[in-house]
Amino acid sequence: MVIGLTSLFAATVNGALGYGYSSITVPISLLVVASRVLNPALVIVEVVVNLSVLAIARRSIGSSLGPSSGRSIGPSIGRVWPQVTPVAVGILPGVVAGSFILASISADWAKLVTYAALLPLILVQAAGLRLPIRRIRAVGVSFGGGVGLLYSLTTISGPPLALYFNNQGMAKDEFRVALALTRSIESTTTLIAYAALGMITTESAAFVPVLAPGVLLGLPLGFYAIRRLRPETFRRVCTSFDAWLVGFGLSRVVARLELVPVVWAYQLLVLTIVIDVILLRTFFRSRASTVIPAQLSSA
Repeated sequence: MVIGLTSLFAATVNGALGYGYSSITVPISLLVVASRVLNPALVIVEVVVNLSVLAIARRSIGSSLGPSSGRSIGPSIGRVWPQVTPVAVGILPGVVAGSFILASISADWAKLVTYAALLPLILVQAAGLRLPIRRIRAVGVSFGGGVGLLYSLTTISGPPLALYFNNQGMAKDEFRVALALTRSIESTTTLIAYAALGMITTESAAFVPVLAPGVLLGLPLGFYAIRRLRPETFRRVCTSFDAWLVGFGLSRVVARLELVPVVWAYQLLVLTIVIDVILLRTFFRSRASTVIPAQLSSA
């Protein structure tokens, strides 16, 4: 029940932003199920999710850049491919390495790797950092390797990919196409790697019917909702929620592995909350400082 409702909420966020399904589903689901069981089920679902988002995003970019806009469709689609190709090249070896690691480590250590890798990425995204990358080919391949490794270990790649493509100055529709295309490549290759390693078991497959209804309902709901919400504010609130979840999961698994005393382990959650509250306060203050002058100007 909990995993099904989580899938619905995560799919709604994914439908709205183009990413976020795994980064919300995984932290909650790992509280009740092991990564080796959860990951294959999530990857099966994400192959369908990512291909669906890609199809919708391509239609969106086509309709928004048609003759009425005065811009041609070709250059915009052509701009996406050079950004995606280096990352896609690096994804394959990263996926292979991550899949082998996941098949050989314990469930608790897999959770620790997941939470520890995810938390700084979410906080960096929450801070709204922008760093344009000029050497796309050199950086993109190594970045893709890291993303493939992270995704095959955790099924999470939305935060780093969103950060990478946001830094390239893409238009919103181009960003969604690039993100969906990259995630389709990584989820498909990871599914093949899991199958080759015999990780797709009956136990994993049993979670697919639990996750699928939420995806079917949540994706169109997210596409509909984002038209009536401020995308940046919605993204920032979701990021904050995600950071708190991951901070709790990290504290819990650190305490379970007895790496530090329990009291100190949960200080990780406290520190996460403090950092996120500061970032959240900064975000809303910056929004107010830009929105109010714009309103006065229009008045």
